[in-house]
Amino acid sequence: MAEQNSRQRPWLVTPLGGSALLGGLALGCAASVGFLETSPMIKVALLTAAGALGAMSVGWSGYDLLRRQRTKRQLTMLVDLVEEEPVFCFLCDLEGNLKHANVAARERFETEKGLPLASVLRDVFASSEGVVYRLFHKVQANGSATENITSHSEGFRIHVRSVPPGLVLWRLEPDAVRSGQQTRVDAPIMTLGRNGAVLFMNTPARELLGRRAKSLDEVFDDLPLRPGGVHILSSETGPQRVLVQSSEIGAGRIELVLSAIAEEDTGAETVGSFDSLPVPLIKVAPEGRVLRANPEARRMLDLGMEPLGNLSEYMEGLGRALTDWLQEAAAGKGLHRSEFLRLTRADQEVFVQVTLNRVVEDGQPTLVAVLNDATELKTLEAQFVQSQKMQAIGQLAGGVAHDFNNLLTAISGHCDLLLLRHDQGDPDYGDLVQINQNANRAAALVGQLLAFSRKQTMQPEILDLRDTLSDLAHLLNRLVGEKVRLNLHHDPVLPQVRGDRRQLEQVMMNLVVNARDAMVDGGEIAIDTERRVLREPLKRDRAIVPSGTYVSVRVNDEGSGIPQDKLQKVFEPFFTTKRTGEGTGLGLSTVYGIVKQSGGYIFVDSVVGQGTCFTLLFPAHEAAPDSKPKPKEEVRKLPQKGSGVVLLVEDEAPVRAFAARALRLRGYTVVEAENAEDALELLEDETLAVDVFVTDVVMPGMDGPTWVRKALVDRPDTRVVFVSGYAEDAFGEGSQEVPNSVFLPKPFSLSELTETVHDQFD
Repeated sequence: MAEQNSRQRPWLVTPLGGSALLGGLALGCAASVGFLETSPMIKVALLTAAGALGAMSVGWSGYDLLRRQRTKRQLTMLVDLVEEEPVFCFLCDLEGNLKHANVAARERFETEKGLPLASVLRDVFASSEGVVYRLFHKVQANGSATENITSHSEGFRIHVRSVPPGLVLWRLEPDAVRSGQQTRVDAPIMTLGRNGAVLFMNTPARELLGRRAKSLDEVFDDLPLRPGGVHILSSETGPQRVLVQSSEIGAGRIELVLSAIAEEDTGAETVGSFDSLPVPLIKVAPEGRVLRANPEARRMLDLGMEPLGNLSEYMEGLGRALTDWLQEAAAGKGLHRSEFLRLTRADQEVFVQVTLNRVVEDGQPTLVAVLNDATELKTLEAQFVQSQKMQAIGQLAGGVAHDFNNLLTAISGHCDLLLLRHDQGDPDYGDLVQINQNANRAAALVGQLLAFSRKQTMQPEILDLRDTLSDLAHLLNRLVGEKVRLNLHHDPVLPQVRGDRRQLEQVMMNLVVNARDAMVDGGEIAIDTERRVLREPLKRDRAIVPSGTYVSVRVNDEGSGIPQDKLQKVFEPFFTTKRTGEGTGLGLSTVYGIVKQSGGYIFVDSVVGQGTCFTLLFPAHEAAPDSKPKPKEEVRKLPQKGSGVVLLVEDEAPVRAFAARALRLRGYTVVEAENAEDALELLEDETLAVDVFVTDVVMPGMDGPTWVRKALVDRPDTRVVFVSGYAEDAFGEGSQEVPNSVFLPKPFSLSELTETVHDQFD
């Protein structure tokens, strides 16, 4: 057996050590006697020394052999001890390299010997290197360490301790296993493999069945298995009814928790009429005491086989005392009206629809509550109400942004006209520049309102995220405030990515603001970028990241962390943990959408009380080998004077006045119209030659694209410049494109307007 173990675990065999050296010295001394021509006394001394060294060699060889055998026995016992554990166990050396993984870990992970443990755990932790590094240093300082870590899909409790000789034992307990051990310590538990093979049975399960089973058909007589249902267990003492609760614990394995159901003598009411119905049922006294719950109800309420309490311990959200509702129902009032309540489960949010029925037992009224899972219905209802509210706010924001853009166009435009009459030595020049700069800042804020109210199209470009984040650092520092420190760490060989700069900046701002809000007492936000190469596809949560080169961006905070039941919802629209009025719940859903639209991936890890880490992976952009950088476009100076006739159609008088003056200053002949109807009336004059239409898109009466299409029937070669305070998609989804037209968003400057019009004459 020892020889077989040595072949299976070659890393357990150690060299002999110092005994060979002592033996060699002894033989050397003995051999030298024959070659030395010296006195008999010296020969005797040498022979005596050789004998002593030989004896020491024999003694050391024996000690070394005992030591190696004891070490091998210790390691063999340790490996055998963890081999059948239902949790994931790893033995690593002091360098963090894998030496052994138990059965559960081998089924879940790629556990090739010699791999770094951080590489093995990347399947569940986006920042596995940091996790391994942090816990290993705790073990070096204290001998052991324990930490709860939550990823997007599941949570783990990690136990790490040093074990002789020079190894580290890592135990990863999934939340599913851990919750079963904590709440049902004495419950019979079984672990199933992919094909129904029984991988593990704890002592209560073996005692309940009376034997160790190898497959599921040896355990139950009424397969297939119904999670949360009642099954017949084929124990050695006869058939036994048990409640079966199941949960997936990873790698295709399922954990079963068995709860024996005692046969009850209920008189006229049979057990089958209550316990065997596939509907959650609860029998409740008028004062709220739960008298009985069938297996389906126990599964929904997550009760197991614990003693039953009051209904108010399991449900809430009626808006008044549950006792008043129950007593009214016991008196025969409101029996046909259902109520929607929220369960007080800590692991997840569950809503139930409760319908009460009144029965009389022994002359006393009793209530039977029928429960229906209404979680999806309530979630959809909440999202619908929230979406209606956000749609109304979006429309309001879009309208406000449109009006603001008209005002800002007039302000910045007339400011440009004033700047034309003042040089830098004029006392008023600095004031005009301040007005212009603040108008531009206001335009940026209005742009955010438009981005919120309307879908924005991407404008991808090749980016170096180090430059993007460095340019954004000043704004981020202002966002985090004085209590929070912001640190940026960049990989010196970071590849480029392809994305929309403005949207990626929005991603970073949203993540940093969330991190800041999670640290009420201050702390540090660390943004790290690195080049990451995936040799094999990364399976994480419900996503599969293909192999290749990526740019990784990690945003770490030292905040309060996110509980596991909330972690699964952080990317859902309208979900927020902030108080009413402090957040819309769109921040992380916007981040998720932008990252996915950019072809990237986002993952989140969190430890309650210690902080959260968002990890973003963007595909690295690799330019073609023969491609050359595009030469910079030369800045073309516009001629001081132009020529041609421009028909300007704008319903806002201040904007129309500015635009007309600006175009006339550049030499164009401008014909003004207040609306589309006036413009078409002017064009009825065939002698009026018009080279370019400059028109607003949204106007009272006929809109810009409509009147332009009518005008182009008789004047097909006329060029068009559309201006609008809305986004470019204000033309409408799927609308026919107007030929020879360009779009100029408001607010625009004097030079932008004249340059756009000039380009239409080319």
